[in-house]
Amino acid sequence: MVVLTAVGAIGGLTFVLASMLVVANRKLHVEEDPRIDVVEEMLPHANCGACGFPGCRPFAEALVGGATLPGKCSVGAAEDREEIAGFLGVDVGAEERQIARLACAGGTNVARHHARYDGPQSCGAATVVAGGGKGCFWSCLGLADCFDACDFDAIRMNEHSLPVVDEAKCTGCGDCVAACPKDLFSLQLESRRLWVQCKSLEAGDELLDDCEVACTACGRCAMDAPGLVEMQSNLPVIDYSKQHGTREPIQRCPTGAIVWLDPKAGVVKGAAARKIIRKGALRDAPT
Repeated sequence: MVVLTAVGAIGGLTFVLASMLVVANRKLHVEEDPRIDVVEEMLPHANCGACGFPGCRPFAEALVGGATLPGKCSVGAAEDREEIAGFLGVDVGAEERQIARLACAGGTNVARHHARYDGPQSCGAATVVAGGGKGCFWSCLGLADCFDACDFDAIRMNEHSLPVVDEAKCTGCGDCVAACPKDLFSLQLESRRLWVQCKSLEAGDELLDDCEVACTACGRCAMDAPGLVEMQSNLPVIDYSKQHGTREPIQRCPTGAIVWLDPKAGVVKGAAARKIIRKGALRDAPT
């Protein structure tokens, strides 16, 4: 009898709770706007996060809710953004693409190792061991953490173990930025073609013993473009709020540490930059 009473009490409580949940669902349920599904289908389904939202679905919800504009999606085609704007009856909005840029040119053909790292083939792991063993502490280690992190096939490792970004494929998701333990990657507006591909904070020509393309802090670029380029902590810093569509600062750079990134021709160095013809690896420094 006691068992039956307990079973009955539990059954009754279950019924009451279930009834309360049904009532609450009816009262609190919010119908989802069917336009969200339509807009999501118009998006590229990259789920890259470049728009500032964690994926295409949340971005579609924000678009329908009026919290953002289609132009925030810098990955999809222009006609897709216009289609979404027309469907929702809003402006497209303008948003310049962001692209991952690497602040290093120290591949194996121009940069020396002072110690040979032997361990898990990961930049993150190598950095923990005396910075990875390269002569330049700030140099790219070339173990491809950025390549592994990129889900959009926008990064390849070249023959000198240096990552190269494919601008056409880059979504500006920032995964490579997070993956690089040397903080060599950053997201930059596509129009920023004047670029410093070095992060060394040291100065002097002796740096060239460890990396032939290092910035030696000579300051020629800042002298040739006052106001646009300023030397800070032995590195040229470009003020992108100024008119920066000029190649003047790269012309007298002796190492090619400051360059022009041409969308078709790739990295363009100034006339004074020493030509690098070595194809094989630079011999390591004696230990």
